[in-house]
Amino acid sequence: MHGEQDAQAFDASHLDIDFDLPRPVDETAFPDLYVGLNIDLLAPGDGIVTDRHHASADRYEADDPQNQIAGQISPFTLSGWLRHGCERVVQAAGATACHPGESNADYMLEDVYDRDLENGYHEKGSCVDGDADAGCVVHDLFGGFGDRAGRVIRRPIRFSPIRRQVDVTKGEAEAHYRQLNTQVRSRNAEDEGQPLRQATRDVVGNLVGTWRLTLRELKPEYVGLLVEAIDYLDAHSDEYAMQLGGARNFGAGFVRALQARTASRDGDVPVPGGESA
Repeated sequence: MHGEQDAQAFDASHLDIDFDLPRPVDETAFPDLYVGLNIDLLAPGDGIVTDRHHASADRYEADDPQNQIAGQISPFTLSGWLRHGCERVVQAAGATACHPGESNADYMLEDVYDRDLENGYHEKGSCVDGDADAGCVVHDLFGGFGDRAGRVIRRPIRFSPIRRQVDVTKGEAEAHYRQLNTQVRSRNAEDEGQPLRQATRDVVGNLVGTWRLTLRELKPEYVGLLVEAIDYLDAHSDEYAMQLGGARNFGAGFVRALQARTASRDGDVPVPGGESA
Protein backbone atom coordinates (compact mmCIF):
# COMPACT_ATOMS: atom_id res chain seq x y z
CA MET A 1 0.00 0.00 0.00
CA HIS A 2 2.87 2.34 0.69
CA GLY A 3 5.83 0.98 -1.30
CA GLU A 4 8.32 3.68 -2.16
CA GLN A 5 6.31 6.20 -0.14
CA ASP A 6 7.78 4.73 3.06
CA ALA A 7 10.83 6.97 2.69
CA GLN A 8 8.79 10.18 2.72
CA ALA A 9 9.36 12.72 5.45
CA PHE A 10 7.60 15.95 6.29
CA ASP A 11 8.91 19.02 4.50
CA ALA A 12 8.76 21.96 6.91
CA SER A 13 11.78 23.88 5.60
CA HIS A 14 9.56 26.68 4.25
CA LEU A 15 7.85 27.32 7.59
CA ASP A 16 8.81 30.03 10.08
CA ILE A 17 8.10 27.73 13.02
CA ASP A 18 9.63 24.55 14.34
CA PHE A 19 7.76 21.40 13.39
CA ASP A 20 8.01 18.21 15.39
CA LEU A 21 5.95 15.10 14.65
CA PRO A 22 5.05 13.24 17.87
CA ARG A 23 6.13 9.91 16.36
CA PRO A 24 8.37 8.84 13.46
CA VAL A 25 6.71 8.99 10.04
CA ASP A 26 7.54 5.35 9.36
CA GLU A 27 5.40 4.35 12.36
CA THR A 28 2.32 6.01 10.86
CA ALA A 29 0.23 5.42 7.76
CA PHE A 30 1.41 8.64 6.13
CA PRO A 31 1.07 9.68 3.36
CA ASP A 32 -2.45 8.28 3.85
CA LEU A 33 -5.13 10.02 5.90
CA TYR A 34 -8.51 8.52 6.71
CA VAL A 35 -11.84 10.28 6.98
CA GLY A 36 -14.35 8.32 9.02
CA LEU A 37 -17.84 8.49 7.54
CA ASN A 38 -21.21 7.71 9.06
CA ILE A 39 -23.97 8.62 6.60
CA ASP A 40 -27.64 7.70 6.86
CA LEU A 41 -28.34 8.36 3.19
CA LEU A 42 -26.12 9.52 0.34
CA ALA A 43 -27.45 10.42 -3.10
CA PRO A 44 -24.46 11.69 -5.12
CA GLY A 45 -26.23 11.91 -8.48
CA ASP A 46 -24.50 9.65 -11.00
CA GLY A 47 -21.50 9.04 -8.74
CA ILE A 48 -22.25 5.39 -7.90
CA VAL A 49 -20.96 2.44 -9.88
CA THR A 50 -22.24 -1.01 -8.88
CA ASP A 51 -20.82 -4.43 -9.65
CA ARG A 52 -24.13 -5.82 -10.92
CA HIS A 53 -27.67 -4.93 -11.92
CA HIS A 54 -30.06 -4.34 -9.05
CA ALA A 55 -33.15 -6.44 -8.41
CA SER A 56 -36.54 -4.85 -8.83
CA ALA A 57 -38.39 -3.93 -5.64
CA ASP A 58 -40.94 -6.73 -5.95
CA ARG A 59 -38.24 -9.39 -6.28
CA TYR A 60 -35.80 -8.14 -3.66
CA GLU A 61 -34.76 -10.56 -0.93
CA ALA A 62 -32.14 -9.27 1.51
CA ASP A 63 -30.46 -12.67 2.01
CA ASP A 64 -30.19 -13.43 -1.71
CA PRO A 65 -26.49 -13.16 -2.74
CA GLN A 66 -27.60 -11.68 -6.05
CA ASN A 67 -29.00 -8.72 -4.16
CA GLN A 68 -25.91 -8.05 -2.07
CA ILE A 69 -24.71 -5.30 -4.35
CA ALA A 70 -21.26 -3.81 -3.92
CA GLY A 71 -19.64 -1.00 -5.86
CA GLN A 72 -17.76 2.28 -5.71
CA ILE A 73 -18.67 5.86 -4.86
CA SER A 74 -16.96 8.41 -7.08
CA PRO A 75 -14.59 10.81 -5.33
CA PHE A 76 -15.85 13.78 -7.35
CA THR A 77 -18.80 14.61 -5.10
CA LEU A 78 -16.70 13.96 -2.02
CA SER A 79 -13.89 16.14 -3.39
CA GLY A 80 -16.14 19.16 -3.87
CA TRP A 81 -17.49 18.75 -0.35
CA LEU A 82 -13.98 18.51 1.12
CA ARG A 83 -12.77 21.50 -0.86
CA HIS A 84 -15.71 23.54 0.40
CA GLY A 85 -14.65 22.76 3.95
CA CYS A 86 -11.05 23.76 3.21
CA GLU A 87 -12.21 27.04 1.71
CA ARG A 88 -14.27 27.89 4.78
CA VAL A 89 -11.35 27.18 7.13
CA VAL A 90 -9.00 29.36 5.08
CA GLN A 91 -11.55 32.17 4.98
CA ALA A 92 -12.19 31.92 8.72
CA ALA A 93 -8.45 32.47 9.22
CA GLY A 94 -8.68 35.77 7.35
CA ALA A 95 -7.24 34.64 4.01
CA THR A 96 -8.85 34.10 0.61
CA ALA A 97 -9.26 30.76 -1.15
CA CYS A 98 -8.70 29.89 -4.78
CA HIS A 99 -11.98 30.14 -6.68
CA PRO A 100 -12.90 26.74 -8.15
CA GLY A 101 -14.25 28.21 -11.41
CA GLU A 102 -12.94 30.20 -14.36
CA SER A 103 -13.70 33.91 -14.44
CA ASN A 104 -15.07 33.69 -17.99
CA ALA A 105 -17.31 30.66 -17.38
CA ASP A 106 -21.02 30.81 -18.23
CA TYR A 107 -22.54 31.14 -14.75
CA MET A 108 -26.29 30.94 -14.22
CA LEU A 109 -26.34 34.05 -12.02
CA GLU A 110 -25.13 37.43 -13.20
CA ASP A 111 -21.92 38.78 -11.66
CA VAL A 112 -21.64 35.74 -9.41
CA TYR A 113 -17.88 35.48 -9.92
CA ASP A 114 -17.26 39.10 -8.97
CA ARG A 115 -19.45 38.71 -5.91
CA ASP A 116 -17.48 35.62 -4.89
CA LEU A 117 -14.25 37.60 -5.14
CA GLU A 118 -15.72 40.04 -2.64
CA ASN A 119 -16.59 37.23 -0.26
CA GLY A 120 -13.45 35.30 0.52
CA TYR A 121 -12.11 34.12 -2.85
CA HIS A 122 -9.34 35.18 -5.18
CA GLU A 123 -9.38 34.56 -8.91
CA LYS A 124 -8.61 31.00 -9.88
CA GLY A 125 -4.83 30.58 -10.23
CA SER A 126 -3.99 34.20 -9.45
CA CYS A 127 -2.02 33.03 -6.40
CA VAL A 128 0.43 31.21 -8.67
CA ASP A 129 1.55 34.25 -10.68
CA GLY A 130 3.78 32.20 -12.98
CA ASP A 131 5.38 30.22 -10.17
CA ALA A 132 3.79 26.78 -9.72
CA ASP A 133 5.22 26.56 -6.19
CA ALA A 134 3.74 29.88 -5.06
CA GLY A 135 0.06 28.94 -4.92
CA CYS A 136 -2.19 29.04 -1.88
CA VAL A 137 -2.81 25.86 0.13
CA VAL A 138 -6.18 25.20 -1.55
CA HIS A 139 -4.49 25.51 -4.94
CA ASP A 140 -1.76 23.11 -3.85
CA LEU A 141 -4.13 20.47 -2.49
CA PHE A 142 -6.70 20.41 -5.27
CA GLY A 143 -4.67 21.45 -8.30
CA GLY A 144 -6.45 21.66 -11.63
CA PHE A 145 -4.21 24.29 -13.18
CA GLY A 146 -1.97 23.43 -16.12
CA ASP A 147 -0.18 20.14 -15.68
CA ARG A 148 0.14 20.32 -11.88
CA ALA A 149 -1.95 17.71 -10.14
CA GLY A 150 -3.37 18.37 -6.69
CA ARG A 151 -1.19 17.30 -3.80
CA VAL A 152 -4.00 15.22 -2.31
CA ILE A 153 -5.26 12.14 -4.13
CA ARG A 154 -8.99 11.64 -3.49
CA ARG A 155 -9.75 7.97 -3.92
CA PRO A 156 -13.14 6.36 -4.62
CA ILE A 157 -14.83 4.55 -1.75
CA ARG A 158 -15.46 0.87 -2.33
CA PHE A 159 -18.60 -0.29 -0.53
CA SER A 160 -20.18 -3.63 0.28
CA PRO A 161 -23.27 -4.58 2.30
CA ILE A 162 -21.26 -7.42 3.87
CA ARG A 163 -19.21 -6.09 6.80
CA ARG A 164 -16.59 -8.84 6.74
CA GLN A 165 -15.68 -7.81 3.18
CA VAL A 166 -14.91 -4.23 4.23
CA ASP A 167 -11.36 -3.07 5.01
CA VAL A 168 -11.32 0.48 6.36
CA THR A 169 -7.53 0.70 5.94
CA LYS A 170 -8.18 0.66 2.19
CA GLY A 171 -10.84 3.34 2.26
CA GLU A 172 -13.83 1.00 2.19
CA ALA A 173 -17.25 1.15 3.80
CA GLU A 174 -20.25 -0.96 4.65
CA ALA A 175 -23.23 0.44 2.75
CA HIS A 176 -26.44 -0.67 1.08
CA TYR A 177 -27.31 0.32 -2.47
CA ARG A 178 -30.80 0.98 -3.77
CA GLN A 179 -32.24 2.53 -6.91
CA LEU A 180 -35.23 4.67 -5.98
CA ASN A 181 -38.03 5.56 -8.37
CA THR A 182 -40.12 8.58 -7.46
CA GLN A 183 -42.96 10.32 -9.25
CA VAL A 184 -43.61 14.03 -9.36
CA ARG A 185 -47.38 14.42 -9.28
CA SER A 186 -49.61 17.33 -10.21
CA ARG A 187 -50.82 19.48 -7.31
CA ASN A 188 -53.85 20.59 -9.30
CA ALA A 189 -57.01 19.08 -7.82
CA GLU A 190 -58.51 18.55 -11.28
CA ASP A 191 -55.61 16.25 -12.22
CA GLU A 192 -56.27 13.98 -9.24
CA GLY A 193 -52.59 13.39 -8.56
CA GLN A 194 -51.68 12.49 -12.12
CA PRO A 195 -47.93 11.76 -12.47
CA LEU A 196 -46.03 14.42 -14.40
CA ARG A 197 -42.67 12.72 -14.57
CA GLN A 198 -40.69 9.91 -12.98
CA ALA A 199 -37.22 10.31 -11.50
CA THR A 200 -34.72 7.55 -10.84
CA ARG A 201 -32.06 8.07 -8.22
CA ASP A 202 -29.13 5.89 -7.10
CA VAL A 203 -28.52 6.03 -3.36
CA VAL A 204 -26.50 4.25 -0.69
CA GLY A 205 -27.75 4.05 2.87
CA ASN A 206 -26.33 3.30 6.31
CA LEU A 207 -22.78 3.95 5.12
CA VAL A 208 -20.10 3.39 7.76
CA GLY A 209 -16.43 3.29 6.86
CA THR A 210 -13.54 5.45 5.70
CA TRP A 211 -12.48 7.61 2.80
CA ARG A 212 -8.75 7.30 2.09
CA LEU A 213 -6.78 10.37 1.05
CA THR A 214 -3.14 10.16 -0.05
CA LEU A 215 -0.73 13.09 -0.04
CA ARG A 216 1.76 13.31 -2.90
CA GLU A 217 3.92 15.49 -0.64
CA LEU A 218 4.02 15.59 3.14
CA LYS A 219 3.71 19.14 4.44
CA PRO A 220 2.33 20.12 7.85
CA GLU A 221 -0.07 22.70 6.38
CA TYR A 222 -1.64 20.09 4.11
CA VAL A 223 -2.44 17.75 6.98
CA GLY A 224 -3.53 20.63 9.22
CA LEU A 225 -5.95 22.10 6.69
CA LEU A 226 -7.51 18.74 5.84
CA VAL A 227 -8.05 17.87 9.50
CA GLU A 228 -9.51 21.31 10.26
CA ALA A 229 -11.75 21.13 7.18
CA ILE A 230 -13.20 17.77 8.25
CA ASP A 231 -13.78 19.11 11.75
CA TYR A 232 -15.58 22.13 10.25
CA LEU A 233 -17.75 19.97 8.00
CA ASP A 234 -18.67 17.75 10.93
CA ALA A 235 -19.64 20.73 13.09
CA HIS A 236 -21.74 22.28 10.29
CA SER A 237 -23.21 19.10 8.77
CA ASP A 238 -26.77 20.30 9.38
CA GLU A 239 -26.25 23.40 7.22
CA TYR A 240 -27.60 23.16 3.68
CA ALA A 241 -24.42 24.41 2.01
CA MET A 242 -22.21 21.98 3.89
CA GLN A 243 -24.19 18.82 3.19
CA LEU A 244 -22.76 16.06 1.05
CA GLY A 245 -24.40 14.76 -2.10
CA GLY A 246 -26.70 15.97 -4.82
CA ALA A 247 -30.06 15.53 -3.08
CA ARG A 248 -29.86 17.85 -0.11
CA ASN A 249 -33.59 18.56 -0.08
CA PHE A 250 -34.22 14.83 0.42
CA GLY A 251 -32.15 14.89 3.60
CA ALA A 252 -29.30 13.07 1.90
CA GLY A 253 -25.88 14.26 2.80
CA PHE A 254 -26.03 14.61 6.57
CA VAL A 255 -22.71 13.20 7.74
CA ARG A 256 -22.36 12.24 11.40
CA ALA A 257 -19.40 11.27 13.58
CA LEU A 258 -16.86 12.48 11.07
CA GLN A 259 -13.22 11.97 11.97
CA ALA A 260 -10.02 12.82 10.15
CA ARG A 261 -7.35 10.47 11.40
CA THR A 262 -3.77 9.56 10.83
CA ALA A 263 -3.26 5.89 11.53
CA SER A 264 -0.53 3.72 12.94
CA ARG A 265 1.06 1.07 10.75
CA ASP A 266 -0.57 -1.61 12.91
CA GLY A 267 -3.84 -0.89 11.10
CA ASP A 268 -5.58 0.86 14.00
CA VAL A 269 -7.89 3.14 12.05
CA PRO A 270 -10.67 4.62 14.23
CA VAL A 271 -14.06 4.72 12.54
CA PRO A 272 -17.42 6.08 13.74
CA GLY A 273 -18.97 3.96 16.42
CA GLY A 274 -15.73 3.28 18.29
CA GLU A 275 -14.58 0.38 16.10
CA SER A 276 -11.12 0.00 14.60
CA ALA A 277 -9.74 -1.89 11.68
